[in-house]
Amino acid sequence: MSSEEAAASTKAAPEDDGMTWWYRWLCKIAGVLGGISCGISGVWNCVTVNPLNIAAGVWMVLTAFVLFLCEVPFCCQFIEFANAVAARADKLKPWQKALFYCGMALFPIFLSFSFTTLFGNAIAFATGVLYGLASLGKKGDAVTYARLQHQKMGDEERMAGTTNGAPE
Repeated sequence: MSSEEAAASTKAAPEDDGMTWWYRWLCKIAGVLGGISCGISGVWNCVTVNPLNIAAGVWMVLTAFVLFLCEVPFCCQFIEFANAVAARADKLKPWQKALFYCGMALFPIFLSFSFTTLFGNAIAFATGVLYGLASLGKKGDAVTYARLQHQKMGDEERMAGTTNGAPE
């Protein structure tokens, strides 16, 4: 797949996930910071003789690579499949990204619980949480909420009137 085809497929993807431009950038920046923290902590975690710490460190470096690959593919421009993976990651729904990022961030913590794994994966987990919040959708406006409350109160009054035996 050439870079032109990948760019065309990225432009053709619908932007109907309900995220504003600044929230999308916030998620991407959190992904980059999460990748940096996972990468540094993962390398630091590998400097040990405990095999579980080494496995957790390797997983953290892998998490950093995946975060960079999905969020900022131009950092991985010398990898042939980077644009294809980024285009596929952009097509995922926010809740799918949230599960993926949070799961990748939690695995090393369960593998080897230490300050390095906990704080190294915190920002990557926060990226997943941001995508999870994006999947909830936008907050409703006050007018619509007031209209729904007024309608609900009217329904409750009608229900109370029929249960008391009073005519309507």
